[in-house]
Amino acid sequence: MKKWLGMICVGILITTTTACGSGGSEELASKEKQVIKEKQVIKEGKTVVTLSIQQPSEFLKTAEKKFEEKYPDIDLQIQNTDDYEKYTKTTNTALLSGKGPDIFEITGRMPIDDFVSKKLLLNMDDSMEQDKTLNKSDLKMNVLELLKVNGGMYAMPLGFGMSLFVGDGNVIKNSTVKIDDKSWNWNTFEDISKQLIQQAEKGGKKQFYGLAYYPADSHLTGMVADNYAEFVDLTAKKAKFDSPEFVELMQNIKKMFDEKVMTEELAKTDNQLFSHVNVTSVDFIGGLYSHFENPVLLQQPHIGKSEGTRIFPLSQIAIRANSPVKDEAWKFISFLLSDEAQSLQEREGLSLLASVDDKKLNEIQEQVKSGTYKFLDGKKAKVSDEEFTQFKHLVHGTYRSEDADAKVLRMISEDSVFFFSGQKSAEEVAKLIQNKVTIYLNE
Repeated sequence: MKKWLGMICVGILITTTTACGSGGSEELASKEKQVIKEKQVIKEGKTVVTLSIQQPSEFLKTAEKKFEEKYPDIDLQIQNTDDYEKYTKTTNTALLSGKGPDIFEITGRMPIDDFVSKKLLLNMDDSMEQDKTLNKSDLKMNVLELLKVNGGMYAMPLGFGMSLFVGDGNVIKNSTVKIDDKSWNWNTFEDISKQLIQQAEKGGKKQFYGLAYYPADSHLTGMVADNYAEFVDLTAKKAKFDSPEFVELMQNIKKMFDEKVMTEELAKTDNQLFSHVNVTSVDFIGGLYSHFENPVLLQQPHIGKSEGTRIFPLSQIAIRANSPVKDEAWKFISFLLSDEAQSLQEREGLSLLASVDDKKLNEIQEQVKSGTYKFLDGKKAKVSDEEFTQFKHLVHGTYRSEDADAKVLRMISEDSVFFFSGQKSAEEVAKLIQNKVTIYLNE
């Protein structure tokens, strides 16, 4: 009897202890939530969310107003610093010390990989997955996937652009030379340019160029930027600039300058074949027709196995991982991905919603057909339905993204001049660049 009584007492003791533990745990969690809540800045009954950007943005100002109308309990406060260096330094310092704005703009000199490895940024993947207000079937998930860092959405783009080639249709369409821009590389470009130049000169052109206006080192850095993964392994922190491919690339560029396929002289639009163009709006007409009377849109020549059209974010914003208002901060990011925000006239770049780009493109196409779309000089635009179809294919086509480091590109530009000016061999310059980039990547 005493044995059973003892067991009953022990059972009661365990149950009581567990209950107390549970209550204590709940009480502790409640206190932690309260501490977090106390860290939130409440102003006039509203939760304050700070957004830091480098320069004033009309788009974000308009979005702020509309967001606060939708969420009257949130006060979004935008802070900006016109000085780029000051903004970058101040923001970096604040983040590394565990402080800073709740949302902030990512600039080119911010070590986003380091931020991610130190868990200073919020991975927005879970927020996107759980957010029922997002129209995920309309979102360009292929763009967002390309712009992820270490497999996570740590920086959200507000819009993006495409790096393309535009060619002189008056020459290209009247020649026997065929261009397959989905597969061409820079060797193909050289051969095609030479053929087109010969045909054009037979037609009366005194001097014709494939590409003009930029020096050799600019062409080299541009080619590397468009195919960065071919030369830099970011994960392994290894460079490949001492490879035969990079040496050959430099030699081919010099050859094209020697043979006048390329020139750094400013050429007129009627004596050059191609031009680089960054398309940052679905209203692509004005930008292209400023280069050629009859433009032809093309993908840029590739290096190695690179395929698709290279895209680049125009602006990206991130959420501080230890922000006490992460939920409210995400609400603003989510709002920026909505049809209402993506359709704002002030927003720059191609949209992250396919329907927004399609709607705008169809409107422009109707304006061209009706004759109401005019250039600044008053002339009506003449753009065929075929050209609109081609552009739509590019907008909804296969993308690729290259996260090129500006410091690495600057090293390439500065040192490659020694080869293009004849002071050093291609192999010597390649080793010089390789050593400098390797040291930089492992700092």
